[in-house]
Amino acid sequence: MFKTRVTRMLGIKYPIVGGTMASISNADFTAAISDAGGIGVLNSVMYQTREEFAAALDRVKKLTDKPFAVNLNFFPARFPVSQSEYTEVMGQKGVKVVETSGHSAPPPELCRRFKELGMTWIHKCAGARYAVKAESLGADIITVVGYENGGAVGNLDIGTLVMVPTVAQKLKVPLIGGGGVVDGHSFLAVLSLGAEGVIMGTRLLVTQECPIHLKLKQALVNATELDTMVIMRSVGAHRVWINEPAKKCAEVEATGASFEEILNLVSGENTRKAYYEGELDRGVVLCGQGIGQVHDIPTVKQLLDGMVKQASDIVTRLAKS
Repeated sequence: MFKTRVTRMLGIKYPIVGGTMASISNADFTAAISDAGGIGVLNSVMYQTREEFAAALDRVKKLTDKPFAVNLNFFPARFPVSQSEYTEVMGQKGVKVVETSGHSAPPPELCRRFKELGMTWIHKCAGARYAVKAESLGADIITVVGYENGGAVGNLDIGTLVMVPTVAQKLKVPLIGGGGVVDGHSFLAVLSLGAEGVIMGTRLLVTQECPIHLKLKQALVNATELDTMVIMRSVGAHRVWINEPAKKCAEVEATGASFEEILNLVSGENTRKAYYEGELDRGVVLCGQGIGQVHDIPTVKQLLDGMVKQASDIVTRLAKS
């Protein structure tokens, strides 16, 4: 039922993209999302050498024969990764879908290289102006998310209900929308707003294949829509689960803390302690407001199949009313 330009262009069963999550979107998790009918996105910045990155691509291809994507991150001064070099590795390994994200679009020479390598280019950005710019540079698909989103939310503070149709009306290429997508209701809502696919991360955190600690998954299952907050506005706003590090970050930022002081609080090393060792007050955990609608820990396949069935049932019910 839900066949769109996004499903056709990416060669996927469902118009569902697994949001790239730092320290989480590894080869195994990426493959699980793709194998379940969506498209998983490997987080390239988890791999600090060409050899590690190439091995991760091989691992995804070993685990699934379904399409997958790779994210290249263009946030400034955060990760010592050469996107140009990694693009060449992707070309050598036959990667067909690239997602870019960050404070700006990739340099024009890299955009051209995506095309030369035959890749479908998805660009994730914060609003209409950036979306139109990326389209002009040759992006094949645009992704935007609303203020409900977990992780980077930008500084526009526009909710999904307004963000998605605003951007969709300005583009000729297909749009993927997100922010609060956790079930069939929100999946269908975002498509009805003009998107041709959805992106979700928070809901996928609480799945069996997600590599985070069970203690953290259980804490997120118990969370409500009130248990997130936006921090790091001075360096790029992010929505996170409320814990002690998140509250501390907000406190020091309010006093005019430097970029380095803030990054020390939200460092990947601290966050990995929360993710992988279950030390819930050790690091910040990216999380959207949709967590309040998450009540179980299914497999990724159960989640995606259930979402699409729920959405189909809603369409059928509304057609009869």
